[in-house]
Amino acid sequence: MNSSFSFIIPVYNRPEEVKELLESFVTLDYSKPYEIVIVEDGSSSTSKAVVDAFSETLNIAYFYKENSGPGLSRNYGMQRAKGDYFIILDSDCLLPSHYLATVDHFLKNNFYDCYGGADAAHESFSNLQKAINYAMTSFFTTGGIRGSKKSVSNFEPRSFNMGISKKAFIETGGFGTIHPGEDPDLSQRIAKNGFKTTFIPHAYVYHKRRISWQKFYVQVKKFGLVRPILNKWHPQASKITFWFPLCFVLFTLGSIVLSIVVNWMLLLPLIAYLLLIVIDSSLKNKSLAIGLLSVVALFIQFFGYGLAFLKSTYYIGLLKRDPRKQFPTLFFTKTH
Repeated sequence: MNSSFSFIIPVYNRPEEVKELLESFVTLDYSKPYEIVIVEDGSSSTSKAVVDAFSETLNIAYFYKENSGPGLSRNYGMQRAKGDYFIILDSDCLLPSHYLATVDHFLKNNFYDCYGGADAAHESFSNLQKAINYAMTSFFTTGGIRGSKKSVSNFEPRSFNMGISKKAFIETGGFGTIHPGEDPDLSQRIAKNGFKTTFIPHAYVYHKRRISWQKFYVQVKKFGLVRPILNKWHPQASKITFWFPLCFVLFTLGSIVLSIVVNWMLLLPLIAYLLLIVIDSSLKNKSLAIGLLSVVALFIQFFGYGLAFLKSTYYIGLLKRDPRKQFPTLFFTKTH
């Protein structure tokens, strides 16, 4: 029997993450049939044994393929899935028990060919993971662009928590070879093909991010490099908010210089903003330690993204360089 929903999960050398994710599937409060498609993207440390351990409990299809990046691996999974609606997750996510019931109820009453949901921090996450989650999702840091109740239409879903109908997948061809950035690129092509996207409130996932400070810096730097490329491909989706991290970098450096040259009180606006972050994060996470770590995460996120965004804007926006030649590490070779 075909499942209405097929979960598509690419994985690369993360068997322990897959184990935790599948354990969260077991606790789902959902009685209808659904399918889980695990796509092993050329891993040397595979999840096969983990998947086999859940084979009698969950309806899982497992595929191993050569490495081609997460976007093309998701396409590979969707091409082989049996459902008519695909739900795409990252392997470092956990599902709350109500997730699929929430999605099913929403789509039955308000059908969209593509949806996205928010990411949250599970209570079991480390203080560092919670601080990074705050920096990535807070209204005071990202404006809530990764998911809020106000984003109920024209939302750009992210591939850690994204749904797409089989029809929309077929007509768009799925994800491209750029990474990161393959999800907003697909969201824009979905819109260009006449489909609508939405944000589903309460359909959040717990996103672990499997991150150290160094890995977080590398991640946000890539985000900064990718955004001007996406703006070039999809100029209608360009927003002034994409410039905010760079503005913060200039504001911070300017405040420091002026405080030394003119008056130390010129640091007060920056200090006030950082205090706001500490207070807000501390209250939301019920921890002053996480509040203080959130400031560290903020600086890494804004400086990593902002300076990379400036570099990419110079080469891609001003000099009109070919993105694939200028930043080849952001693109996978299309083999599937």
